[in-house]
Amino acid sequence: MYNYKDTMDTLLKREVSESRVKGVSALILHKGKEMYFNAFGMADVERGILMKRDTIIHLYSMSKPITAAAVMILAERGELDLQDPVSLFLPCFRNQTVWQGDREVPVEREVTVYDLLNMTSGITYPDESTEPGRRMKQLVEKLVARREAGERVDTMEYMKGIASVPLVFQPGEHWMYGFSADVLGGIVEAVSGVTYGEFLKKELFEPLEMKDTGFFVPESEKNRFACSYEVTQDGKFLPHRGSHLGEYYGEDVAFESGGAGMVSTLDDYAHFATMLVNKGLYGKKRILGRKTVEFMAQNHLTEAQAVDLNWDSLRGYGYGCLMRVLQDGGKAGSNATPGEFGWDGWTGNYVSMDFEEELVFLYFIQRCDSGTTPIVRKLRMATYGALE
Repeated sequence: MYNYKDTMDTLLKREVSESRVKGVSALILHKGKEMYFNAFGMADVERGILMKRDTIIHLYSMSKPITAAAVMILAERGELDLQDPVSLFLPCFRNQTVWQGDREVPVEREVTVYDLLNMTSGITYPDESTEPGRRMKQLVEKLVARREAGERVDTMEYMKGIASVPLVFQPGEHWMYGFSADVLGGIVEAVSGVTYGEFLKKELFEPLEMKDTGFFVPESEKNRFACSYEVTQDGKFLPHRGSHLGEYYGEDVAFESGGAGMVSTLDDYAHFATMLVNKGLYGKKRILGRKTVEFMAQNHLTEAQAVDLNWDSLRGYGYGCLMRVLQDGGKAGSNATPGEFGWDGWTGNYVSMDFEEELVFLYFIQRCDSGTTPIVRKLRMATYGALE
């Protein structure tokens, strides 16, 4: 039998030594016990900060599962229905249009909360390949410029802007990654009557003991905040200073991006993931109902919608509640349990959760434009191979 920890160490060290990342860390929990942890390399080269267990990282899209959980808390309480139109909570989404050919046409039906949870809304991210994508890019650039000029551009300001951009397709027609999770954050804010960050703190972060998770990093903790790196064509690592989706981490943050704006640590995110693996329980605290979490970890795409779920990293997976769900291990090239679920982030962070094995797998790096990196499949394969 191979030595699992040595295998994991070797794989992680190689990512640093072969200059694919500057720093890396991983944490694996099995049946509530720590199966593996280690960290290698630098969290911030320029400041000489090592990658550690308590390093605070940019979650980017790993914010999305947290947003899905927040929405389901409100759904359980009857404060929203998944089939409700978005405009019921955010009136700026009334009378939306769809870009067809070279013109805007009215939507055939309104975008619903369920559409947002499954990324079937037609709401795009900034993208040069479509007219709505180009308009969204211009919108985000303007909103970021206003914030950088000293204006307070809050979540609801983003909602109005996102609502003004035509959809790429009629609601429910296809699957497409976009600002859907951010709109869900806006809905939570509208329904709860408090800022999205305040809602998350009360309903998730405090009960789950996620003390380092939120939408900004306090000045006193900046020495633990990892740098995100852009990698040039000739392999140079440059600190990422931009705001490609409107994210901003100062204490005066006003736009609380439900899709990309949170920060966290390995242990904090492990608390959230453990709650989901335990089907809503964290210790003796009930955060979500068992059936609710089971619903979250199911594929909700139709065959027609799933055609667009064509990323290389999502082969063999379905999608629902802002997370991938393993359907076919053969197509995925994975020995993971069918039903394994989770998501990743723009800078390469990755979470995998498994009800049957009571497994939480977390992998953190900070390399821009990474998503799911090839090493993840090796790490995941080694982890499942070590289970008895």
